[in-house]
Amino acid sequence: MALILLRHTQPDIAPGICYGRSDIGLPDSFASDAKAALASLPEFDRIVSSPLTRCHQLAEFVAKHHDMDITIETRLQEMDFGKWERCPWSDIPRKELDSWANNFFHARPHGGESVAMLKARSLEALAEWNSPDATTLVVTHAGVIKMALAKSAAAADHNQTINYGCFEILTEVRTPK
Repeated sequence: MALILLRHTQPDIAPGICYGRSDIGLPDSFASDAKAALASLPEFDRIVSSPLTRCHQLAEFVAKHHDMDITIETRLQEMDFGKWERCPWSDIPRKELDSWANNFFHARPHGGESVAMLKARSLEALAEWNSPDATTLVVTHAGVIKMALAKSAAAADHNQTINYGCFEILTEVRTPK
């Protein structure tokens, strides 16, 4: 049927900070943000979530309103930015950012994951949860959603904007290349 890829709501972190795998909490606006996300969702049969708090709490909120259980899927976590985690983007050395830009798909100047690594694990997980018998709500991160939507390894194909608390519907999962 389909995968509904729902991005978590706004996390409790200042703008301009690099965060991926960091487990960031949620601000006081979470309840109203979660209600807005819940109200926009189409029907689904099951819920799968990244284990990170910003996703898991939203998944729990939705599950409570639908009387469903949640399955945690670690492969749906955001990209690991290594030593860049929780650093202001403006403090990351220009040389490292240029290295990443020059080899966007495979570079790992931060010591964490490459975009290729994120794409491979994300698409593997999404392919396993994509079923002809059920529509699955996947509560995850912008990086995972971008990997599912990207048509190539080019940086431009990964430059979509996925707003907090918004979703994309995916009917087919492309295999990693």
